[in-house]
Amino acid sequence: MANSDLNNATHDDAPAGEDSIFSPRAIEAFSRKVTTTASHLVGPSTDHSGNHYHTAMAQVHKQLKNPGIQRGMFTMARTTPTDLVRSKFSTSEIQSRALSYLPDDMLQHLPENENAYSLFQGFQATFPELSNEGKKHRRRVSRGRKMLEEMPTAPDKPHHLHRLKKERSTLTHELEMLGIRKNMASSEIREIDNKIANLAGMRRIILDRLAGLEQDEALLEHDLVDMESRIEDSQALVDEAESIAAAIDTPAKSDDDDLVTDQDADEFMSKSIYEKLPSASTTPSKKRPKTTRRKSMPILHEHFEPGFMIREIKAHADYVTAMDFDVPFGTLVTASMDDSVKVWDLNAGRCIGSLEGHTASVRTLQVEDNILVTGSMDATIRLWDLSKAHYDPQGSQFGRDDEDDDGMAFENPDDQPVDPPEGSMAECPLFTLESHVDEITALHFRGEVLVSGSADKTLRQWDLAKGRCVQTLDVMWAAAHASVSIGTGEGTWRQTSRPAAAPADFVGSLQVFESALACGTADGMVRLWDLRSGQVHRSLVGHTGPVTCLQFDDMHLVTGSLDRSIRIWDLRTGSIFDAYAYDNPVTSMMFDSRRIVSAAGEDVVKVYDKMESRQWDCGAGITEADAGRTPAIVEHVRIKDGYLIEGRRDGIVGAWAC
Repeated sequence: MANSDLNNATHDDAPAGEDSIFSPRAIEAFSRKVTTTASHLVGPSTDHSGNHYHTAMAQVHKQLKNPGIQRGMFTMARTTPTDLVRSKFSTSEIQSRALSYLPDDMLQHLPENENAYSLFQGFQATFPELSNEGKKHRRRVSRGRKMLEEMPTAPDKPHHLHRLKKERSTLTHELEMLGIRKNMASSEIREIDNKIANLAGMRRIILDRLAGLEQDEALLEHDLVDMESRIEDSQALVDEAESIAAAIDTPAKSDDDDLVTDQDADEFMSKSIYEKLPSASTTPSKKRPKTTRRKSMPILHEHFEPGFMIREIKAHADYVTAMDFDVPFGTLVTASMDDSVKVWDLNAGRCIGSLEGHTASVRTLQVEDNILVTGSMDATIRLWDLSKAHYDPQGSQFGRDDEDDDGMAFENPDDQPVDPPEGSMAECPLFTLESHVDEITALHFRGEVLVSGSADKTLRQWDLAKGRCVQTLDVMWAAAHASVSIGTGEGTWRQTSRPAAAPADFVGSLQVFESALACGTADGMVRLWDLRSGQVHRSLVGHTGPVTCLQFDDMHLVTGSLDRSIRIWDLRTGSIFDAYAYDNPVTSMMFDSRRIVSAAGEDVVKVYDKMESRQWDCGAGITEADAGRTPAIVEHVRIKDGYLIEGRRDGIVGAWAC
C-alpha cells in the first residue's frame, strides 16, 4: 500500500505531461487511491454484496469524467487560498465585509441612538418596492397566473378569505414601512437642523473675527493718515526753513528801489479805490483742501441679513436737519435744530467732536472722503477737513496722559451723550464762502466744483481751488425764459396744485456732475442746467408738489416730492420711466446700485429693491413694534453700498444693513 502510494504520488510543480496530476493517468491513480481509502474506512458491513458502495463509486467516477469538473479541479489546484476566497465573493460583498469591520475602540464608544427602528428595518423601508422604480423591477407575473388571480371568487370560499388576509397583511406591511420612512425623514430633518445650527454658530464666530479684522484695519488706516499728516507738516517746516535761508543769502534791496516813481503814482491814481480794498470772500487766502481717500473698504455689513440693526446712536436732543457719511462703518456727520454739528465714528459708535463756526442751524451738508461742506441758515458755507481731528479710535482721551485715562473716550453709556473734549476739532476748519443773502437749503460738490442753492432764489457755483464764487444762476429768471420740454411750453413759475403741509424750501435739492446740474425747486419742476452757458436746457414736469430730493446717474434721474411720490426719469428722453406713490410726503431719498431708500413720514424707511422689483420696510418701526414702543418719524436717509443711515425727529440716528 505504501509502495502504491509512493508510486502514485504526484507533485504540483511537475511538468504538464504523463506524470502530472492533470493527465488522465493521474486522475485514474487518484480514483484508485480514493477507492482504497474508502474500502479501509468502511470495513466490514452488513451488506456483504457491497452494491451501495460500488454504486456510489460509480457515480463518483462518472462525475470525475465530466470536463467541467476536471477544469474546476485543475484551476483549484493552481490557485492560492486568498484567490480561492476571493473567487467565492463578489466585489461589492468583499467591500461590504471590509467596511463592516469595526475596531474595538469604536465598539466600546458607540454613540447613543434614540431611533426606535433598527438598521435592518430602515434598509427594508428604503428598499424601492413602493416607488415607481421598484415597481418596474418587480418580477413579472405570468399571464395565466394573472388571469387566475383576477377571476372573481365567491365571498364564501376559503380562497377569497385567504386573499383578503394576504392583502391586509400587505397593506399593514406597507403602512409600517411608510411609518419607518417618515421617521427616518424626520430624523434627517433634525440632523440637518443641527448642522444648520452648527454652521450658524461657526458663521457668528467668523463674523466676530471679520469685525475684529476691520477694527484693526481702521486703526491702521487712522495711524497711516496721522503719519502722512505729520510728514506733510515736517516737509512744510523744511521748505520754510530753506526759503528763509535763501532769502538771507540774497543781497539787500537798495533805498532807491523804495522810491515811488511818477509812473507808479499815475498807475495807482488811475485805478479805482474799490479795487484796492481787500475782498471779504478772498481774505484770508484760501488753502486748497487736500482729499485723503481710504485705502480699504469695510465689507462686514454685506454679511448681515437685510433689516438688521447695526447700531443706534442718541446723536441730538432735537430734530435732525441733515446728515451724511463717507463709507460704511466710517465717519458720520449730523446736524440738528439745536445748532450743533457732530462728527461720529460709526465703527465704535462714539462722538469724535463738534464743529463750531456757524451761527445758526445747518440745513444741508455733504461728506466726501475727508472733506465736509456745510450750509447753514446763517447764509454761509463752510469747508472742513475731518482728517485734522484729534481722535484716538482705541479710546484714549485727547489731551490727557495715559495714566489719567479712566475709561474709553467719547463713550455714551445708557444712551446719554458725553461731550467730547474741547479742541478735538480745532484744526478742521478750512475756509468760509459768503455770497448768499439767505439760508442755504441745498448744496453738492464734486471735485473742485461746488454748487449751492439758497432761499434767495439763486444758485451759485464755487471754485474750491480758489475759494470764490464764479457764477450766479437766477432761478426765477430761468423759469421765465426757459422752454419746457414736456407740455404746452410755458416757462413761467408755476404754483403746485397740492398745498404743502409746511413751508417748503425754494431750492429743495441739487446735484452737479462736471458741467451738468440738476435742481429741484418748490414749484415741482426739475431743471437741468448747463454750467458752461448758465442756461436751462431741459425742464422736467410731473411733480405736483415741491421737490425735496433728487439724485441721478448716467441714465436715470430719481426725484422725491411732497406730492407723496418718487419719480424715475429717463435722462435721454426726458420722460417718466417709473413712479411710486406713498401715503405721506417724501422728505428724503437716495439710491445705490441696487436699492432706492426714502423717508416718507413714517417710523420706517421705505426700501425699493431694483433687482427683485419689490418694496419692503426697514427701521425701528418694525423692530420696536414687538416691545410696544413707537419710534419717531424718519426725516433723512442715506445709503451707500447697502449700509443705511436714518435720522429721526427725536435726534436718534440708526445704522442698518439694507
